[in-house]
Amino acid sequence: MSQSVRRAALIVDAIAVRPQTVAELAAEFGLHRSTMFRELQTLEDVGYVRRRADGAYVLAFHLVSLAQVALENLDLRRAASAHLRGLHEVTGNTLHVAALIDDAIVYVDKVEDQGGVRMYSRIGSRALPYCTGVGKAILADLDGNRRDAVLAGAEWTPHTARTLTTRAALDAELDVVSARGWAVDDAEFEDFVNCVAVPIRSAVGVIGALSLTAIRMVQDVDELALRIPLLQRTAALIAREAG
Repeated sequence: MSQSVRRAALIVDAIAVRPQTVAELAAEFGLHRSTMFRELQTLEDVGYVRRRADGAYVLAFHLVSLAQVALENLDLRRAASAHLRGLHEVTGNTLHVAALIDDAIVYVDKVEDQGGVRMYSRIGSRALPYCTGVGKAILADLDGNRRDAVLAGAEWTPHTARTLTTRAALDAELDVVSARGWAVDDAEFEDFVNCVAVPIRSAVGVIGALSLTAIRMVQDVDELALRIPLLQRTAALIAREAG
């Protein structure tokens, strides 16, 4: 990837996190303001970003429409949609479907908690494989080489006191996940959230994962684990529809 294309992609990623001005982006990327302004003008010309009245740049609708097309072309998202919403009617919890796409684990669908509590995750964003339920549910079903590829470049950031920060610790937990058939994120990414997750398997192997999330003070892991059979049945239905 050329340096200019890579930088443009990183600028879009930065704006996706939060709206930013030319000055803020120039400081973040170590560029002169005039250089950053030209970069943003180019992105604005192709419809990827737009400048608000307050001077901050945000993602433009053309980029949003491209993302929607990409999501609609994901077989797992289409296969999961109705089943995910049916499950939500029963549980009321935040639910995620993540897909294994090449060597990345990506959130492809999400239904929010009925209580209005919003989680950090976004459809289209990557799930950290070593500290999320969906990540561990997928990794546990992969052979060593594929697991290596998914974890390549992992930064092992200790997001909370419970985050696994070494490959050895993760592999030990994945052995447990593989044996029992489901994974846990016990306050490993956000200290007030936990979740349980199960793999979605097709005839060719694991293709994704389904998770159920709750605020720890509302439902602990043991309470969430009571929903595992329901999650597994839903994952099987999704896999059957995905083919």
